[in-house]
Amino acid sequence: MLACSAAMFPWYVFFNPDKFGIRVSPMDQTRDLPQVDARNVFSVSPMALVSREKREQKIPDDLDPLPTATTSDAGRKGPDETPAKPVQPFPGGEGFRLLHVSNGRAMIEDASGLFMVKIGSVLPDNSRVATLEQRNGKWVIITTTGAVYENE
Repeated sequence: MLACSAAMFPWYVFFNPDKFGIRVSPMDQTRDLPQVDARNVFSVSPMALVSREKREQKIPDDLDPLPTATTSDAGRKGPDETPAKPVQPFPGGEGFRLLHVSNGRAMIEDASGLFMVKIGSVLPDNSRVATLEQRNGKWVIITTTGAVYENE
C-alpha cells in the first residue's frame, strides 16, 4: 500500500497544481507610491570640489606610479654612512622532513602536518618532487630545485 501511495502522490501533485503550486499575491492589493519630482544629486566630498585656481601642480621626477603603501630606504644612510640594510630579511622556504617512502609515494612532515606526495607534487618549499630514489639504503626526495631531502 505504501509503495502504491508513494508512486501515485507525484501524479496527484502534478494534476492538482492549484493545491500545491506557488501562491502569488494579487496585484490589486498593492498601493501606489506618490509621484515626487527627482532630487538634485550633489556631493559633499572635499575631493569633488573643483579648484578655480590656474596653478600648475609640480610632480616630482622620481615619483613611483605604483602605490605600495611603503616607503623606500633608497638614498638613506646608516649611522656609519653606509647604505641602510633591511632590518629583517625575507623569510626563507618552509622546511620539511621525509618520514617514509612506499609504493612511489612519500610521507613528509612540516609545521602544519603530515602529507603524502608523489612525483610532481608541490612541496611546502614551493618546489616539486622530481624523483624518489634510494641512496646508500636510505630513501631521498630530490626536488626540482635540486635540493635533496634524506629519510631520517
